[in-house]
Amino acid sequence: MVFFGEYLVSFTAPGRVVLPKKLRELLKGNIFVLTKGFDLCLAGYDKEDWEKRATALLAVSLLEKENLEKRRFLFSSAVYLEIDDQGRFVIPRTLIQYANFNEKAFIVGVGDHFEIWNSEKWERYTKEIKT
Repeated sequence: MVFFGEYLVSFTAPGRVVLPKKLRELLKGNIFVLTKGFDLCLAGYDKEDWEKRATALLAVSLLEKENLEKRRFLFSSAVYLEIDDQGRFVIPRTLIQYANFNEKAFIVGVGDHFEIWNSEKWERYTKEIKT
Protein backbone atom coordinates (compact mmCIF):
# COMPACT_ATOMS: atom_id res chain seq x y z
CA MET A 1 0.00 0.00 0.00
CA VAL A 2 1.33 3.39 -0.97
CA PHE A 3 -0.60 6.53 -0.09
CA PHE A 4 -0.22 9.24 -2.72
CA GLY A 5 -1.96 12.34 -4.03
CA GLU A 6 -3.13 15.68 -2.70
CA TYR A 7 -6.80 16.27 -1.91
CA LEU A 8 -8.52 19.45 -0.76
CA VAL A 9 -11.43 18.53 1.52
CA SER A 10 -14.04 20.48 3.45
CA PHE A 11 -15.30 19.84 6.94
CA THR A 12 -19.01 18.99 6.81
CA ALA A 13 -19.53 19.36 10.56
CA PRO A 14 -17.16 20.12 13.45
CA GLY A 15 -14.24 17.77 12.86
CA ARG A 16 -16.08 15.62 10.28
CA VAL A 17 -14.39 15.09 6.94
CA VAL A 18 -14.44 12.58 4.10
CA LEU A 19 -11.32 10.53 3.45
CA PRO A 20 -10.85 10.51 -0.34
CA LYS A 21 -11.82 7.20 -1.94
CA LYS A 22 -8.35 6.61 -3.42
CA LEU A 23 -6.89 6.69 0.09
CA ARG A 24 -9.78 4.82 1.70
CA GLU A 25 -9.31 1.93 -0.73
CA LEU A 26 -5.75 1.44 0.56
CA LEU A 27 -6.88 0.83 4.14
CA LYS A 28 -7.56 -2.72 5.28
CA GLY A 29 -11.01 -2.26 6.77
CA ASN A 30 -12.82 0.81 8.01
CA ILE A 31 -10.64 1.59 11.04
CA PHE A 32 -7.42 3.58 10.91
CA VAL A 33 -5.15 5.36 13.39
CA LEU A 34 -4.74 9.12 13.52
CA THR A 35 -2.09 10.86 15.61
CA LYS A 36 -0.13 14.09 15.82
CA GLY A 37 2.33 14.43 12.99
CA PHE A 38 5.43 16.52 12.83
CA ASP A 39 5.09 20.01 11.26
CA LEU A 40 1.75 20.53 13.09
CA CYS A 41 -0.22 18.22 10.84
CA LEU A 42 -1.96 14.91 11.59
CA ALA A 43 -0.69 11.51 10.46
CA GLY A 44 -3.00 8.66 9.46
CA TYR A 45 -1.97 5.00 9.33
CA ASP A 46 -3.58 1.76 8.30
CA LYS A 47 -4.47 -0.03 11.57
CA GLU A 48 -2.28 -3.09 10.90
CA ASP A 49 0.66 -0.96 9.77
CA TRP A 50 0.34 1.25 12.87
CA GLU A 51 0.37 -1.75 15.17
CA LYS A 52 3.58 -3.07 13.54
CA ARG A 53 5.21 0.36 13.89
CA ALA A 54 4.02 0.67 17.48
CA THR A 55 5.57 -2.68 18.36
CA ALA A 56 8.88 -1.57 16.86
CA LEU A 57 8.72 1.74 18.72
CA LEU A 58 8.09 -0.08 22.00
CA ALA A 59 11.26 -2.11 21.46
CA VAL A 60 13.58 0.91 21.68
CA SER A 61 15.29 1.81 24.92
CA LEU A 62 13.53 4.18 27.31
CA LEU A 63 16.92 5.19 28.62
CA GLU A 64 17.37 7.49 25.63
CA LYS A 65 15.41 10.70 26.10
CA GLU A 66 14.74 11.15 22.37
CA ASN A 67 13.04 7.74 22.14
CA LEU A 68 10.85 8.48 25.14
CA GLU A 69 9.87 11.87 23.72
CA LYS A 70 8.84 10.33 20.38
CA ARG A 71 6.76 7.71 22.17
CA ARG A 72 5.02 10.33 24.29
CA PHE A 73 4.33 12.52 21.28
CA LEU A 74 2.89 9.74 19.10
CA PHE A 75 1.11 7.51 21.60
CA SER A 76 -0.46 10.24 23.73
CA SER A 77 -2.48 11.55 20.80
CA ALA A 78 -3.15 8.34 18.85
CA VAL A 79 -6.80 7.43 18.28
CA TYR A 80 -8.50 4.62 16.40
CA LEU A 81 -11.14 6.12 14.10
CA GLU A 82 -13.92 4.44 12.17
CA ILE A 83 -14.90 5.47 8.66
CA ASP A 84 -18.65 5.35 7.98
CA ASP A 85 -20.31 4.10 4.78
CA GLN A 86 -19.96 7.54 3.15
CA GLY A 87 -16.22 7.66 3.90
CA ARG A 88 -16.59 10.16 6.74
CA PHE A 89 -14.80 10.22 10.07
CA VAL A 90 -14.62 12.67 12.97
CA ILE A 91 -11.32 14.10 14.15
CA PRO A 92 -11.19 14.57 17.95
CA ARG A 93 -11.17 18.16 19.18
CA THR A 94 -7.66 17.94 20.66
CA LEU A 95 -6.24 16.96 17.26
CA ILE A 96 -8.27 19.68 15.52
CA GLN A 97 -6.74 22.22 17.88
CA TYR A 98 -3.23 20.83 17.41
CA ALA A 99 -3.44 21.10 13.61
CA ASN A 100 -5.40 24.38 13.75
CA PHE A 101 -8.01 23.32 11.21
CA ASN A 102 -10.51 25.73 9.76
CA GLU A 103 -13.16 24.93 7.11
CA LYS A 104 -10.83 23.14 4.68
CA ALA A 105 -7.84 20.84 4.88
CA PHE A 106 -5.44 19.05 2.57
CA ILE A 107 -5.09 15.31 2.86
CA VAL A 108 -1.83 14.23 1.27
CA GLY A 109 -0.30 10.86 0.62
CA VAL A 110 3.19 10.39 2.06
CA GLY A 111 3.89 6.85 0.93
CA ASP A 112 3.50 4.71 4.05
CA HIS A 113 0.90 7.02 5.62
CA PHE A 114 -1.20 10.08 4.85
CA GLU A 115 -1.21 13.48 6.49
CA ILE A 116 -3.96 16.02 7.11
CA TRP A 117 -2.85 19.64 6.98
CA ASN A 118 -4.42 23.00 7.68
CA SER A 119 -5.00 24.26 4.12
CA GLU A 120 -3.05 27.52 4.54
CA LYS A 121 -0.10 25.74 6.18
CA TRP A 122 0.04 23.19 3.36
CA GLU A 123 -0.01 25.89 0.69
CA ARG A 124 2.76 27.78 2.51
CA TYR A 125 4.79 24.59 2.93
CA THR A 126 4.56 23.66 -0.76
CA LYS A 127 5.63 27.18 -1.79
CA GLU A 128 8.60 27.07 0.61
CA ILE A 129 9.93 23.74 -0.68
CA LYS A 130 9.76 24.97 -4.30
CA THR A 131 12.14 27.83 -3.62
